[in-house]
Amino acid sequence: MRKVSMATRRELVEAVGERYRAADRTSKGKVLDEFVAVTGLHRKHAMRILREKAPSRQTARPERRIYTEAVRTALILLWEASDRLCGKRLRPLIPILIEAMEGHGHLDLEPTIKAKLLQMSAATIDRALKTVRESSPRLRRRGVAGSELRRSVPIRTFSDWGDPAPGHMEADLVSHSGPMAKGSWAWTLTLTDIATGWTECAPLLVREQTLLVAVLSELRKLMPFPLLGFDSDNDSVFINETVRDYCAATGVTFTRCRPYRKNDQAWVEQKNGSVVRRLVGYRRFEGLEAARSLAELYAASRLFVNFFQPSFKLAEKQRDGARVYKRYHAPATPFQRLMDEPRTSEQTRQQLRHIAAGLDPVRLLRDIRTAQQKLVVLADAVASATPAETASPPPLDAFLLSLRTLWKNGEARPTATAKPPQKRGRRRPDPLVQVADQLETWFEEEPWRTGRELLERLQAEQPGNYPNGLLRTVQRRLKGWRTEKARALVFSHMPAVTSEGTAGTMAMISAA
Repeated sequence: MRKVSMATRRELVEAVGERYRAADRTSKGKVLDEFVAVTGLHRKHAMRILREKAPSRQTARPERRIYTEAVRTALILLWEASDRLCGKRLRPLIPILIEAMEGHGHLDLEPTIKAKLLQMSAATIDRALKTVRESSPRLRRRGVAGSELRRSVPIRTFSDWGDPAPGHMEADLVSHSGPMAKGSWAWTLTLTDIATGWTECAPLLVREQTLLVAVLSELRKLMPFPLLGFDSDNDSVFINETVRDYCAATGVTFTRCRPYRKNDQAWVEQKNGSVVRRLVGYRRFEGLEAARSLAELYAASRLFVNFFQPSFKLAEKQRDGARVYKRYHAPATPFQRLMDEPRTSEQTRQQLRHIAAGLDPVRLLRDIRTAQQKLVVLADAVASATPAETASPPPLDAFLLSLRTLWKNGEARPTATAKPPQKRGRRRPDPLVQVADQLETWFEEEPWRTGRELLERLQAEQPGNYPNGLLRTVQRRLKGWRTEKARALVFSHMPAVTSEGTAGTMAMISAA
């Protein structure tokens, strides 16, 4: 149905009505058809309004103002006193606000104005305050990482890398909160080079953008190549003005992945598992001592991983229907890939050869195991609220000797071993601590009594203190007493076995 305004309909009725009333039956049908097609009205309704003469147009009636300027002024005062609430929230508050302000001498309204304010609807309140609201616009809150800032950082996908030179790195943060995300804990900043797989890790005491920039500056001093590109996810610790301005000032290309697309950062995500989680595990680490131990671990592991840990690198991927065929380069360490890279300078090659010549993989592995053991002790000490005691690293000869038989003990990494389960203690006060001896006495006198009978007897002696909800607690207590009595009945008459008695018994068996 077409919507026609009242003014347009009035004009059509005036133009068509007279011709409709003066026409014959056949002409009336044609006029009616045109009128219905234009207005979309029902045919019977159109016939009725066309048969009637249009009423004479009346002059506009003067505006009748119910709420005067004095009422509006009082309303503005109440609106400001309510901290600028909307009409729907201000309407039920007006009676309370008037009473409170009059009680403290802040308001003295005439009875007529007060009555007008009390009868105003929410829509009328909003209309009366419209001009006031428009003259005092609200400021929009500035977000941490607004859309403008995000748009300033270009997006880079996995397929956009191509064949970059060494120095274009993906970055990510790994949390060490353990099973509980409460309070403050340590983080690990992971950087992975796309061309060579060179990986750098560093601990962060807290998750903060200024600290991240400071740690990134220190990691750049350790890299064998200049940092050319910095690609991160959409975390606010990366997408902010601090990191963006730092990259712009140092000539580093700052990019980000697509939101909720982890595959865009496949290089660093793989290192999060194969390097960080493999070294550190999943325990909770917090405090300065834990951060210091993480720094010691990464100082040894960066050399061990980059110089003595070969890895695969994807060379080609083809899809044939639902099957995907992948071809990899020969396994090589990041050090070897960096040496084979034609874009590596000769000065960098000489420095890397000098470092590689002085590295001892056994010593590095020992330092890694020592740092891992220290982290485990620190994590378990925090969980059990006991002081941590760490042992000094073993001598290198003893550690080398232990490698020959270490496989017999299973997992060698201390951080990969599961924490021994601890028996869960009582989480709330014992509700039967005051009557435990009395209940046990009743049990000694009448061992056949059930838990419900003991609880009912207790409720009869102390009404209102022990509700029916304690039945399960009484039953568990009764079960323990019966177990103790049964064990005493079975083993109380058996002689105690000493070391001498055991030796004599074994001698008699041998002689027989």
